[in-house]
Amino acid sequence: MSEEEAIHVADVSEGIGGDATAEPGSPVELPVVDVLTGRSFITGKSGSGKSNTASVVIENLLSNGFPVMIVDTDGEYYGLKEEYEILHAGADDECDIVVSPEHAEKLATLALEQNVPIILDVSGYLEEDTANELLLEVVKQLFAKEKRMKKPFLLVIEECHEYIPEGGGMDETGKMLIKVGKRGRKHGLGIVGISQRPADVKKDFITQCDWLCWHRLTWDNDTKVVGRILGSKYASAVEDLGDGEAFLMTDWDESIRRIQFHRKETFDAGATPGLDDFERPELKSVSSDLVGELQSISDEKERRESEIADLKQELQKKDRRIADLERELEEARDLSDMADQFAQALLGKAEAPYRGGGRPPAGDERLGGTDDGDEGQSVLKSYDEAVAATEESDADAEAETDAAPGPGPSAADGGAEVDADAATGDAATADAADVDATAADSADEPNPPDDVDPVTRDDVAESALRFDEAIELGTREAVIDELRSRIESLPELSRGMLRHYRREGASDPVAAHIDAGGDGDSGHAYSRHRPIRRAGLIRHAGRGSYAYAVPDLVREAYADRLDEAQVDEIVRAVERVFVPSAELDYPPDAAPAEVGDRAPAGDDEAEENTDADAADGDEEPSAPTDAGLSDAARRFAERSER
Repeated sequence: MSEEEAIHVADVSEGIGGDATAEPGSPVELPVVDVLTGRSFITGKSGSGKSNTASVVIENLLSNGFPVMIVDTDGEYYGLKEEYEILHAGADDECDIVVSPEHAEKLATLALEQNVPIILDVSGYLEEDTANELLLEVVKQLFAKEKRMKKPFLLVIEECHEYIPEGGGMDETGKMLIKVGKRGRKHGLGIVGISQRPADVKKDFITQCDWLCWHRLTWDNDTKVVGRILGSKYASAVEDLGDGEAFLMTDWDESIRRIQFHRKETFDAGATPGLDDFERPELKSVSSDLVGELQSISDEKERRESEIADLKQELQKKDRRIADLERELEEARDLSDMADQFAQALLGKAEAPYRGGGRPPAGDERLGGTDDGDEGQSVLKSYDEAVAATEESDADAEAETDAAPGPGPSAADGGAEVDADAATGDAATADAADVDATAADSADEPNPPDDVDPVTRDDVAESALRFDEAIELGTREAVIDELRSRIESLPELSRGMLRHYRREGASDPVAAHIDAGGDGDSGHAYSRHRPIRRAGLIRHAGRGSYAYAVPDLVREAYADRLDEAQVDEIVRAVERVFVPSAELDYPPDAAPAEVGDRAPAGDDEAEENTDADAADGDEEPSAPTDAGLSDAARRFAERSER
């Protein structure tokens, strides 16, 4: 292509703004290089001939073998296929190929490397965002490839005011088109913007154009733009231009001419429909190889979309399966809770002999031992009889292994101290009932249900010194963490009982259970009491009572190397996990005598008990007092003593 090569697109016209040096009808030619690589703006109101002008320029370029890409916003350029082999890509079935943003690089490659002219028809996309994304990606690819190839190529943009508006709101596509207008020329990429409203087009684009065509305009805002750029006489004359007539302003010859553009030779798909029958011309088809390359991209996209759809469907199935499993798990938990409640009910009935002070007599109706043959109670009756037999066997075994020389506390006494007046008079027999429980921990409990795993003081001490293999002696944080973990692993009601023992210093499991919010059932009390005792957090204090042992655990963990202030500091750090802030100042291991008498004023029975103890000459109370207990716990303790 020579620098002097030009295309004949129009002839000189008569009237205001005409070329005085050329006769009307003289040919008007445009240099091909300036058209392909320059920046141009074609404007005019609807029906004035602006699209015809663009088509005439494009037809001349195609006839001379120069490729272009047309961004068609109204679907009116497919008529070029009547004469030229041009690829029509868009969203409609009437296009040669349906394309999406994934085709952008291939479209740019076809246009620049294979010299294929392309109509990029964006009129058929239902989603404006999809059309914008497609155009953005195509222009990006053209700009990037032209930086390397430096090949003259023209990009035609219909309705450019939609992409590069004057009033703002320009998106990434508009910014990319402005970039092409400013920097595309030196890379060989030219651009033509077409609009019917010059007042709506960004002036930064218009003022940088190398050649401009002004067709008929009538709106004041639009004619004012003509006046600012061409002059006032052209602003008046532009309103009287005929169809296809325009003022042509070019930088290469610094002239303004009034010219008449030729009529396009191909089918005018953009013409206003009339009364004549519409007949679509026979259009040329493009190479099947070109369509095949683009179709492979479409097929790959469809395959990916199908795979994604399958994966989404599979994910939905898995989500539904997870929901079903979670529902089944919840139902299983509900059934487990029901089973626990049922087991507790059976356990409570089986433990009734303990709570009643001995085995029930034969025929006791509460255990189904009547003679009426009620079949509905047969299973429970058999179960109760088996439990009773087990209890009898256990009681016999305890009697045989009891080291005391005289009779010990009976089940009916609930493990209480043997009354001296009811004994045979042998003082040694009464003293044997007070044997320290460290030798046989469970013997002093009032028949604790199911207590087959006694924990001695030595076991607890050994456990305290064996917190963890990773704990070094003197590591404060390790000791605190170990004790906290023991407490945190307790059930909520057991932690409440531990708070009771801390507050009272020493107490019995039933009172602690009531104070923690439980009932007066000894079976329930000892079942919640057992985890605290096995963790070493309380220790047997004699006569069925237990004392708070966390301070002792701390002392034993450090082999009594700490002073009391240091012990108290560690104990407070441990207690923060289960003791309310308001109670932390209360001494954690205070003896009942140190706590003081907190019984309600006027409690005559408590005063009588205190006086009786003083009369017996006891220097210290032999059993923990009920000072500080809740009302319910104190009343229960009093009933047990009576």
